[in-house]
Amino acid sequence: MLSRNGSSCHRSLVRVTCIARRSFQSTVPAWKRPSIAPKPALNTRHIRENPDLYKQTCIDRNYRDQQDNPQEILRLSNELKHLQHNARDLRQLRNIVRTKLASAALPDNVFDTDTDSQGGRLLNEAKQLKEECSKVELQEDALRETIEALAIDLPNLTSEETPIGREPRVLGYINDSSNAGRPSPARNHTYIGKQFDMLDFEAAGTTSGWGWYFLKNEGALLEQALVQYALSVTMKHGFSMVTPPSMVYSHVAGACGFQPRDQGGEQQSYVIAQEQRRTSLEQEGKPEMAMAGTAEILFAGMKANATLDAKSLPLKVAGASRCYRAEAGARGLDTKGLYRVHEFTKVEMFAWTLKDEEQAVFDAMLAVQKEILGGLGLHCRILEMPSTDLGASAVRKIDIETFFPSRQVKNEGWGEVTSASICTDYQTRRLNTRVKSSTAKAEKETSPTPKAHVQSSDFPSTINGTAMAVPRVLAALLENGWNEEDDYVQVPEVLQYWMHGKMRIPKRDT
Repeated sequence: MLSRNGSSCHRSLVRVTCIARRSFQSTVPAWKRPSIAPKPALNTRHIRENPDLYKQTCIDRNYRDQQDNPQEILRLSNELKHLQHNARDLRQLRNIVRTKLASAALPDNVFDTDTDSQGGRLLNEAKQLKEECSKVELQEDALRETIEALAIDLPNLTSEETPIGREPRVLGYINDSSNAGRPSPARNHTYIGKQFDMLDFEAAGTTSGWGWYFLKNEGALLEQALVQYALSVTMKHGFSMVTPPSMVYSHVAGACGFQPRDQGGEQQSYVIAQEQRRTSLEQEGKPEMAMAGTAEILFAGMKANATLDAKSLPLKVAGASRCYRAEAGARGLDTKGLYRVHEFTKVEMFAWTLKDEEQAVFDAMLAVQKEILGGLGLHCRILEMPSTDLGASAVRKIDIETFFPSRQVKNEGWGEVTSASICTDYQTRRLNTRVKSSTAKAEKETSPTPKAHVQSSDFPSTINGTAMAVPRVLAALLENGWNEEDDYVQVPEVLQYWMHGKMRIPKRDT
């Protein structure tokens, strides 16, 4: 009886392991998450159920290298399901053999694998089954890693409010055109800044290279005044102040949708070289670090691996930081002066919120941006940005552009000064930031208008927006505030408190 059953188990083992080996055709991905990185909780089920939707999103947003990822995720998920089914058969066979070994009344030498005894064959079969189960588990892990890597590379879905294509939609204006300076190539902030001894690009070229600058005298004071003005407005609207670090782990930036290179392969961030550790416990070396391109990344990472209380949402933070952009590309009008630089000061707003409160928080953030720019007297237009302009994490993005008199040949003088985005749970799923409400059920029963009930495993949405991008706003103030006849620059009233009461900046004597 034992001999017949042992032979049956062996034939089943051969059949199952051959199927398992045939079912796995993928390789382990080159991408590898550092051991300290938050473990993503991606919604791959939604991708599997809607592969065409995700493919079209990639096409609409110019992520053509990723457009086949959804279908590949579906194929590999089916492969994984088949492998798991076969693995269950293997484990059942292993359990059968274990039971036979444990219960059979066998002679003392039955476990001698060198003999041709029934027990020896069972023991060899058990050992082989254990090895095959381990191999299948490794194959399962490799498949999961491949699926995860493919899913991580996909951009977020796109809002119905977002125009498909390359053209934005104008939503409105801030201040009228009478606030704008007269269009003229001479009203260039680089010329004005030099004449008033506020900007020095030549000295920065010597110390740091092209794309860097010195702010001097009233230029340096204007930077601080703009930061303080933006912070005062955001605080008035309920934002808590946070000053973030300037360096960030690259895997945190990646989880937020920022990659070292853009879709065109151009360098976007400054990566910091790390000395490799040589201890046996840290063979992978130090995780890669980069100079942060925006405080959004650091703010999102603040709550990585954290669980937020739904009652504390929306949780809103704002802060000033230095930002670093490699911004590779050809020089020209778009990169002249302060408009596109490698390092700059920015005040950023960021919020975690429940899904059903996304729009309200987004609208409130836009209201802050409008108040700040409106108070500066700048003539601006508000744009619903198109699908090709969305970052990986955003489902919707609204930019505000201000008028630069010197940029008539470029976009009719308009230049971006703020941006605001809804990112849904794209960042929180990748950073494992969750939201929990232990009182939601009680609130629902006792309150006629309770806060939306959430499950304990839900992920909050994130919203981000620029409160102040200093160099571009400073450039716009110089160009629009320059009085050519009397040779002074007008200081907006809202900044005069931080400019020691100065209403005008006169030209310095040389």
